[in-house]
Amino acid sequence: MHRPTMADALFHLTTADAFEAALARGEYRAASLSSEGFIHLSTAAQWRTTAGRFFRGQAGLVLLELDPHGLDVRFEPADGELFPHLYGPLPVASVRAVLGLEVAADGAVVAGARRPR
Repeated sequence: MHRPTMADALFHLTTADAFEAALARGEYRAASLSSEGFIHLSTAAQWRTTAGRFFRGQAGLVLLELDPHGLDVRFEPADGELFPHLYGPLPVASVRAVLGLEVAADGAVVAGARRPR
């Protein structure tokens, strides 16, 4: 099993509307930042499972590909795996690319075009 490192890109799923609002502010704050103290992230190997589990039947989503350098990211155990958690807001400058996607009712991910930032 690949142990994730800070050299790897990380990912976050959110709505296109939430990311557009973040662009205007210069930073993104998920609700979990207030409620849990961190923003949930995923590795390249985890984001599809995360999408299928938590975003079933949703359209208008985006997958943010992040450059983790300079971010306070900690890999912590959850559901038998190590998941990256971002402690603090996400500067939009750390977003490398944005991928539009939808998650079908059965959890299948339908990815759109990758849009570099």
